[in-house]
Amino acid sequence: MIRRIDLRGGSSGAAPDYRALVPRADFDVEAALHVVRPICDDVRDRGVEAIAEYAASFDGVEQTDIGVPRQALTDALAALDPEVRAGLEESVRRLRITCEAELEQDVVTDLGPGARVTQRLVPVDRVGLYVPGGVAPLVSSVLMNVVPAQVAGVGSIALTSSPQKDHGGLPHPTILAACELLGIEEVYAVGGAQAIAMFAYGAGPCRRVDLVTGPGNIYTVSAKRLLKGVVGIDSEAGPTEIAILADDTADAAYVAADLVSQAEHDPMAASVLVTDSLRLADEVEAELDKQVAATKHVERIRTALSGEQSGIVLVDDVDQGLDVINAYAAEHTEIQTTDAARDAAKVRNAGAVFVGPWAPVSLGDYCAGSNHVLPTAGCACHSSGLSVRSFVRSVHVVEYSRDALAEVGGHVMTLADAEDLPAHGAAVRVRFDPDSTQP
Repeated sequence: MIRRIDLRGGSSGAAPDYRALVPRADFDVEAALHVVRPICDDVRDRGVEAIAEYAASFDGVEQTDIGVPRQALTDALAALDPEVRAGLEESVRRLRITCEAELEQDVVTDLGPGARVTQRLVPVDRVGLYVPGGVAPLVSSVLMNVVPAQVAGVGSIALTSSPQKDHGGLPHPTILAACELLGIEEVYAVGGAQAIAMFAYGAGPCRRVDLVTGPGNIYTVSAKRLLKGVVGIDSEAGPTEIAILADDTADAAYVAADLVSQAEHDPMAASVLVTDSLRLADEVEAELDKQVAATKHVERIRTALSGEQSGIVLVDDVDQGLDVINAYAAEHTEIQTTDAARDAAKVRNAGAVFVGPWAPVSLGDYCAGSNHVLPTAGCACHSSGLSVRSFVRSVHVVEYSRDALAEVGGHVMTLADAEDLPAHGAAVRVRFDPDSTQP
């Protein structure tokens, strides 16, 4: 079901390119641009009329209004299974605690008498949150988007998810219930590229936003790339992925279960085990055969595990395994080794790191207190997951007195001349010699 990639033996030459040797799913965002460009242009030009046509074509839903009625949110929460509500509430509680701990304060720096620079933190004015609802109703993504935005102090939050034919053209009821639980009243039944365009340009009752966050399929991601000059985006999150570094002490049943859990998301999901233990590799393969056969979404999981993006990578030792893990830069990285804490501290590139046998990725999907909207496709080597910081901008506020400007003004004029921008220097000179605005 799952292939093996043998990286043992090394070489005496240049270090191998592990990122190239552990391939990912073929997720060509650029190639999808030709599909989403006319959709986005159409929404820009025709607004709700265009959105309704795409809902009929893509979702099989006839729409007259893209907004979700307030009563639908109230009814969804009232009908929510009490145990599901309790799970959501606990997830929100834990996530809110970690988000509040992330809140930063303004930084004031005094550079001398009368010379002060303040880094002021300002929340984004208005954000649009995208919650996938196609393959699975990802209610947890409601929490992961909304809570950090609220803690950051965003004043206007809109949320959208795909209209569902089975639910009267509205998003999945559990998603609506989570919106009500969190106090989000501006909710839309729009999915795909047209949803990103709606947020970027505004359409009908939805005013344009400043920032769009949230994961989605290849067309949603492609629309974010296309429109990132029009609206801010968090990232281009592609298919989910897990990389597990495990040695001979790991429990094969745990490892296999975690690989299966991520494969359940999407046929393009990546599940990768990196190990120096042949015994563990054999036992995990046997566990996969057993566990996959017992799951609900067998075909989806088998497709993901047998795809080129998944595999068992054999290495000489844990140190080589860490090199592979850091090169791969997975969205989710699990460490199940003899000294998991020590080895986890050596992971530099990962969206999130899960340490030891009692911290499965699914914990992070729901109730760990961490955020599960994370960089994919190797972007963890330069990008971070969604957090309070994603919804906050820093603005430098510069305050100088006359004496403070006089102290540094000569340097300003000298550097302006060095760049052949004499008017820059003149803007300082005129403050001390009004009759001399030119060099």
